[in-house]
Amino acid sequence: MKIVHIITRLILGGAQENTLITCKLLAERGHDVTLITGPALGPEGELFNQTKGQKYETIVIDEMRRAIEPVKDFVSYRKLKRLLRQLQPDIVHTHSAKAGILGRYAGSALKGAWTPGRPAVVHGIHGLAFHPYQSRWINRIYVAIEKAAAQHTDYFVSVADAMTDQCKAAGIGVDKPYVTAYSAIDEGQFLEAIPAERTRAFRRQYNIADDAVVLVTIARLFMLKGHDYIIASAPELAKRFDNVVWLFVGDGNLAEQYKQQVRDLGLDERFRFTGLMPPGEIPLAIQSSDILVHCSLREGLARTLPQAMLCGRPAISFDVDGAREVVNERTGRLTEPKNVPQLIDACAELIADASLRETLGRTGRESVKTRFAPETMVDTIERVYEQLLE
Repeated sequence: MKIVHIITRLILGGAQENTLITCKLLAERGHDVTLITGPALGPEGELFNQTKGQKYETIVIDEMRRAIEPVKDFVSYRKLKRLLRQLQPDIVHTHSAKAGILGRYAGSALKGAWTPGRPAVVHGIHGLAFHPYQSRWINRIYVAIEKAAAQHTDYFVSVADAMTDQCKAAGIGVDKPYVTAYSAIDEGQFLEAIPAERTRAFRRQYNIADDAVVLVTIARLFMLKGHDYIIASAPELAKRFDNVVWLFVGDGNLAEQYKQQVRDLGLDERFRFTGLMPPGEIPLAIQSSDILVHCSLREGLARTLPQAMLCGRPAISFDVDGAREVVNERTGRLTEPKNVPQLIDACAELIADASLRETLGRTGRESVKTRFAPETMVDTIERVYEQLLE
């Protein structure tokens, strides 16, 4: 098959990692794959270098940006149509909001231009632009845009059942087929046990004692990612446990604000901020820690949850979106969003019981190994393509 994937930008992020894995495996399976993207702008870091040396072609449209810029958006749309006309793909598979809108309209506009029924248009749902934490009128606009784009979509691929349920509840693509393909993780580096001397060296690098219980959070230091609630839980937990340490992995525009909050609470000796870390070092950060705590208020299905489980670590998460599809009483603890007392109780239970942490981690690893394997995801996506082309 000739397949074109379109994504807005290749920053550090779950949708981007997912798309790169998909392109890589499809190309290795013999398909003719092209990835179209905008420039990797922003403070989140970039994954563009991972496209080098692959068996698929990568094309950059400089005007394609995350922000709404009507002139650049119009130019991007025209360029997408021109490229698709040149490439004549069987499948156009879009990801993220901006590329999802422009790419679907461009692909649909050319349907039947070279072969009847082609290109078939697939959209990947990694997260939703509408959510409870913004105004009703903004949500109505986003829902209206997605409803219109759904009319130019032949199939939806969601990263979690929760994404499908929320789209259908909003009336998006109710007459179109959906399938869940859990967002693949390059599992080898997470499943492989990192030697103890490396994890000890990592702890020493951040001045963390060998006997400390480390609560790690891997997320952008950004609004709605939930660091506020973790910091709010810290005074009580620090009072109960002398050896608990919090490790924040990531960067963002709220980094200085969170560091000041920690100082104001007198807990700067208990918190460590690593800043951005290369994706290849995330397994080291997790295996050097004891519990993953993820308090994002909106997330398709946070990749950091199965990543922690692959490393044999239990996860504590707010019960939002797709979290409950991986986190349960056998793999970690779910708490009510924004409920700091519940968060404190869940953390305290796991901090106090190393045997429970080990049991949850072991069960969690077995529960996600197959579901989040790259082959599992790409098998599902490939079947969707085949159905559409039949």
